[in-house]
Amino acid sequence: MNARTWRFYLCGFALLLVFDTIVQVSFKLTGAHAFPPQASGAWVSRIIGQPWIYVALIGYVGNFFTWMSLLKHAPIGPAFAASHLDVVSVMLASAWLFHDALTPMRLLGAGVIMMGITCLAFAESRTHGGQDKLAQAHGPLGAPADD
Repeated sequence: MNARTWRFYLCGFALLLVFDTIVQVSFKLTGAHAFPPQASGAWVSRIIGQPWIYVALIGYVGNFFTWMSLLKHAPIGPAFAASHLDVVSVMLASAWLFHDALTPMRLLGAGVIMMGITCLAFAESRTHGGQDKLAQAHGPLGAPADD
């Protein structure tokens, strides 16, 4: 895999991580201001009245386009695994913003997630022998696109 492809993956997954974290934090902030949850128009109005719900929706749009761009080029196994890094980033953001406890078990779980993603990434690079699939597959189902 060449340096340009690595930069694309790193920037893409970093952006995906930022969008995912912003969405989850925004939902937490919306929920905190819309309590108590009820099946009523007043509760829906409290949610709609919170600016954080709109930040979450914008984050979902950014997340969607980033994910679609990554899926177009990245191998699906490592891409799907790396998309779960948001569990770790949301945990860290919650500790910082909401003073959630970072217990040893949570930290161990975060470490296991990161090790699993690393193992999948290395397995993928070995399986494909370092070939740059990004440059090779242009059309649907990997077939060369007709120009």
